[in-house]
Amino acid sequence: MLLRAAGHRWFSSSSAIDSVLLRSLKDHYFEVSKMNPPPKINPPSPFSIMKGALDNDGPVLRRSYSDNEDIQLSVMRLANLLPSEAQHQPEQGEENGDEDIKQLLLHAHFTRTDRSNSLHFLCALYPDAMGIQAVSIRPRNTNRSPPSFIGVPSEYQPASFLDLDAKLRDGLYEYLDERGVNESLFAFLQAWLYVKDHRHLMRWLKAVGTFITNRDMA
Repeated sequence: MLLRAAGHRWFSSSSAIDSVLLRSLKDHYFEVSKMNPPPKINPPSPFSIMKGALDNDGPVLRRSYSDNEDIQLSVMRLANLLPSEAQHQPEQGEENGDEDIKQLLLHAHFTRTDRSNSLHFLCALYPDAMGIQAVSIRPRNTNRSPPSFIGVPSEYQPASFLDLDAKLRDGLYEYLDERGVNESLFAFLQAWLYVKDHRHLMRWLKAVGTFITNRDMA
């Protein structure tokens, strides 16, 4: 009898918690659904959006250069790679998410039909500037899967981009700029990340709510 009563109290308590959680999820879903998306921005020509980019973590933009070069760009928030204590702490009245999305990490992946390896750049991207963080050579991806953001160890990668002399660093910036890989990409990628994050959050809220609802119906 005592066991039955304890079980009944546990079930009632669990149902009440689920009810409160579902109400919170519904309220948050409603608030998120009212958020206004940023104005639609097209990527700088001649880059095009890769099919399915919003639903995976692979490349976002792609373009061809000359007759034998393919360029793919991936992006993520720079804050995602920083330790939590190193991330920007918002001032009073400042939105931390807005600050994070003003600091992007860009991965530029170059392949050529006449080369067995590929060239990779990791760059910090800002509204008015771009800074190369690292340059590496990796074996070319031959299984048609999207290039990973961080990737496998390279054949050679300097400890820091600053290890290179100034003339070579300038030359690498010119190499990227000639191919349209520069701060002009920021406005589109910032808006694209906002839409992707919003879309994934809506799906997550709906999935959690469905899981809890289905459990209550079991």
